[in-house]
Amino acid sequence: MTGVEWVIDARGCDPTRLIDVSALAELFDGIVADLALHVVGEPVWHVFPGAGGITGLCLLSESHLAVHTFPEHGSLCLNVFCCRPRADWDAESRLRRHVGAGEVDTRRVERCYAALPALLP
Repeated sequence: MTGVEWVIDARGCDPTRLIDVSALAELFDGIVADLALHVVGEPVWHVFPGAGGITGLCLLSESHLAVHTFPEHGSLCLNVFCCRPRADWDAESRLRRHVGAGEVDTRRVERCYAALPALLP
């Protein structure tokens, strides 16, 4: 069995969107819709004081979705983990639309969490 995890760094984002919980909640909603995920409970948001960013976590029946924003740098770090295999996903378009990202680096990691069959000698 394998799942997939996306580790995403976005830069050149609109700093005002990176301190707006409703904008980030819309981002989460879009990701959930894109990947046909199933949310468990309500997302949790922590807004840092002053010029700090926001950390958000959404539990999924498939695993989790997490974000941390850095408005002072116009960037965010996003993590999406699904316990089932998934096709490629256009994270760049989603982040350009929701937070105005200018540059998006996406790493797709195949997660193997079941024993692999032994190789024959």
